[in-house]
Amino acid sequence: MNINSLLGDKNPDARSPILLVPYMWIGDFVRCHSVVKLLHQRFFNRPVDVLATSLCAPLADYMPGVREAIVFDLPRSRLALRQQAALAKRFRERGYGDALVMPRTWKSALAPFLAGIPQRTGFVGEMRFGLLNDWRWGERKLPRMVDRCAALALPRRATLPAEWPLPELKVPPAEVAAWRRGKGLSGDSRPAVALAPGAVGPSKRWPADGYAALARRLLAEGFGVWIIGGPAEKSIAQTIIADTAARDLTGTDLREAILALAAAKAAVSNDSGLLHVAAALGTPAIGIFGPTSPWHWAPLNPLAATIQADIELACRPCHKPVCRLRHHRCMTEITAEQVFAATRRALAATTPA
Repeated sequence: MNINSLLGDKNPDARSPILLVPYMWIGDFVRCHSVVKLLHQRFFNRPVDVLATSLCAPLADYMPGVREAIVFDLPRSRLALRQQAALAKRFRERGYGDALVMPRTWKSALAPFLAGIPQRTGFVGEMRFGLLNDWRWGERKLPRMVDRCAALALPRRATLPAEWPLPELKVPPAEVAAWRRGKGLSGDSRPAVALAPGAVGPSKRWPADGYAALARRLLAEGFGVWIIGGPAEKSIAQTIIADTAARDLTGTDLREAILALAAAKAAVSNDSGLLHVAAALGTPAIGIFGPTSPWHWAPLNPLAATIQADIELACRPCHKPVCRLRHHRCMTEITAEQVFAATRRALAATTPA
């Protein structure tokens, strides 16, 4: 079924902007671009803004159809009424007509309520009657995060489509070229592979020695290798590059990883936010999955390959950040040769004959 037939109740005269309050994990923030696309199909005259943390804000700069990112870092551990009031003031100044609140927490709906945004849509979640006035039910019946988020962009009780619009990140080539110059990479003509060894929780991380072996194979084949990630991946990066010529490009600014992935010919990543970034950029991406289900958590955008251990494990998928059985076999049984072969195929597919 064409998704346009599901949107309904278009109002081409309505011009008030729409606010998205997304989840602030990198992968989930990328997923919210599907919602941006849906809203532009349904309300084609209305600007769409997104609330963003300092971490996620660079993503919004490369999302077609996002007018503005409202960058505001609310504390995670407390309600922070003063900060909520300051955020609400920023919302009021922009005159939003609708807010879509994707997280199910009480405090995520507070600033849109304090701002007096006329329609505030979200799942009931933590009994948010009053904070929201367009309540949605059945969140737990929707198996994937993208289904839960994107359903809020459709009319109440609309049938979900078989496929959602794919997220996109568009980086101008001039910005990629400038990044390469700034990193001293302009003279390196080798096609590069970006490795993203981080993930939330140790059970989702393919071991560093696997990445190191992969880096050695790629370097021996004449490819450049870049290690990307945040400060938490610095020690892993140092392990990987200890006896190789790979480049450590980890750092505090997500924009650096976005640009590296835009410049790379392929990417290898655990089930993490950077896998979603690579896929949305259109960079051929190899996703390594251990305790998590690719069907539930892989990017909507096609991957060049999905890697899993070729063994039967009754405990998989457990979706746990730490292996409860302490054997970690869903990751340790994945070989560097297995990942290298998939990466080599992805690179060959991008190289003109």
